Amino acid sequence: MSDSYLQSLFAERIGGASFGKDTTIYKFEKIKRAKAAARKAHPGIELIDMGVGEPDDKAFPEVVAALASEAAKLENRFYSDNGCQEFKDAVVKYMQELYGVSLCADTQVNHSIGSKSALTLLPACFINPGDITVMTVPGYPVLGTWTKYLGGEVVNLPLLQKNAFLPDLESLTADQKKRCKLVYLNYPNNPTGASATPEFYDQAIAFARKNQCLLVVDAPYAPLNFKGQPLSILSRPGGMEYAVELHSMSKGFNMTGWRLGWICGNAAAVKAFATVKDNADSGQFLAIQKAAAKALANQKAITPLICEKYRRRLAALVETLRQIGFNASMPEGSFFLFVEIPKGVKNGRRFANAEEFSQWLITEKLISTVPWDDVGHFVRFSATFVAPDLAAETAVLNELKRRLSDSVFEF
Repeated sequence: MSDSYLQSLFAERIGGASFGKDTTIYKFEKIKRAKAAARKAHPGIELIDMGVGEPDDKAFPEVVAALASEAAKLENRFYSDNGCQEFKDAVVKYMQELYGVSLCADTQVNHSIGSKSALTLLPACFINPGDITVMTVPGYPVLGTWTKYLGGEVVNLPLLQKNAFLPDLESLTADQKKRCKLVYLNYPNNPTGASATPEFYDQAIAFARKNQCLLVVDAPYAPLNFKGQPLSILSRPGGMEYAVELHSMSKGFNMTGWRLGWICGNAAAVKAFATVKDNADSGQFLAIQKAAAKALANQKAITPLICEKYRRRLAALVETLRQIGFNASMPEGSFFLFVEIPKGVKNGRRFANAEEFSQWLITEKLISTVPWDDVGHFVRFSATFVAPDLAAETAVLNELKRRLSDSVFEF
């Protein structure tokens, strides 16, 4: 079939006249195809999926009940625009209770239809052609993608294991620092599982102050903390002036598909976000916001149970991989375990990169992971594999150990 007349109309930001003709197969599609092929080749063996990056359970019963109740109310049928007061007030109380952060509900909080949506809108608030957004790799690219859409530039800073997977902001050139508008940080980090320290956040705030830029801290995994008190950059001196923080109902409340989060911090930045958002969407369903307010109010009864489940699973994963020879270390947060790949299997397959190792795990062991070859060669194991109870969880982990233990890896 010949090209549609639209082929010449597509914007250059998505490929222009070449849009839809790229035959490159991206890693997640490769994983999907490899999983389907492995299941077909071994129909009697269950695939262990440790590549999924979302909670394996549904929202808590009291939250589901609140949604049903609120959805039945006539007054909740309207557009919510920039959010309802009940949700904003619940966010303020939650941020004070968990992070020790004081916020004004009217000026320093605005809801978003998930943190991904917030990341797409922030560049429209700040980026002009030629401006720079600093991103970290490996990582979640959305803020950078939209920066490029708007004619801005992206500078990627590597997250190196030797630096505890923290970026070196001072490695930017003088010109990059001058043109930098936004700096993206994500801790606890996807995919490395690394956590920021108060000292690092203080350094980042000092960098933003000196170079007059805004820190965009993507913090959906912040409640999943295994060591000490969860940390918000807004709790650090100067954080409220030089940062905004994005939070989500997804990870700490099992509400991924509900698509609700919030931005908080610098009041001027939140106002700019609300202005752009008002021209992009009409807000999340009021019943979802009010059910989320119920969840936030009950965080002490919800999030610790979720956090403990993933801590337990990750600890078992670390122990299993260490016994086999991997240099695995327990993360301080998130539900991810990030490990360097082996060079190969003794008297067998060699691995040039993480993608080859990940494909081998799926094909030979029916274990799905996510490869990352951006900075070194790592695979990400996620503790969000499906297991409805502790017995099922133990069975999955024991089976993982059995499948991996019959290979001798060389590192």
